Amino acid sequence: MEQTKIILIGKTGDGKSSTGNNTILGEQAFTPKASANTVTTKSVVKDGMVDGRKIRVIDTPGFFDTDRNDTEIKSEIVKALIECSPGIDAFVLVLKVGRYTRHENEVFHQFLNTVKEDALKHTVILFTFGEQLEGQTIKEFVKANSQLQELVDKCGGRCHVIDNKYWNNCVQVKNLMETIDKMVKDNGCYSNELLQMVEKEIREEMKINKDNLPQEQKQEKAKKNCS
Repeated sequence: MEQTKIILIGKTGDGKSSTGNNTILGEQAFTPKASANTVTTKSVVKDGMVDGRKIRVIDTPGFFDTDRNDTEIKSEIVKALIECSPGIDAFVLVLKVGRYTRHENEVFHQFLNTVKEDALKHTVILFTFGEQLEGQTIKEFVKANSQLQELVDKCGGRCHVIDNKYWNNCVQVKNLMETIDKMVKDNGCYSNELLQMVEKEIREEMKINKDNLPQEQKQEKAKKNCS
């Protein structure tokens, strides 16, 4: 069974970890901002099953985290890419419903600086705290801000909203996964030179390593050689 690989990107405090925990995996896999241990400081990989399908979700450190500088965060995103070799099904860019400030805009540009513009064909924007829309539709909310509309357009119009009162609403998960499936069908998986190098390293490791290590351990060894 093929595994769907998703990388969560966003700003600290916008509900990124809670999206991975409750909306996608349906379990407390990642440390959210409100917890005693504050925030995700390194990329965290969690595997799970959603409606009978294998899912790998990688939560990356939030941009503008006071404990990490942007260079360190970019390094963690690169590690997340390596964990998704040979390709990534979806980047989920998490934004909080509310004012679209320069910080939110900077998250987008930092993301692009790390993965390049081609990644937008493989990106879904997910708005959290949907209850704050107060009767507005997500399309109306996006349309009211030209920068936000431009961002959504660059991502092929793919955006969803989740209500934080009902994080684990199965309809929200179903809609998100359907969008990811269609995106992969239309655009394939995201890959770049780094991911191709990792896959080559894995193949070489499988070929030359004659020990009795399980296949997964050989793959992990190859990934470490590239990180």
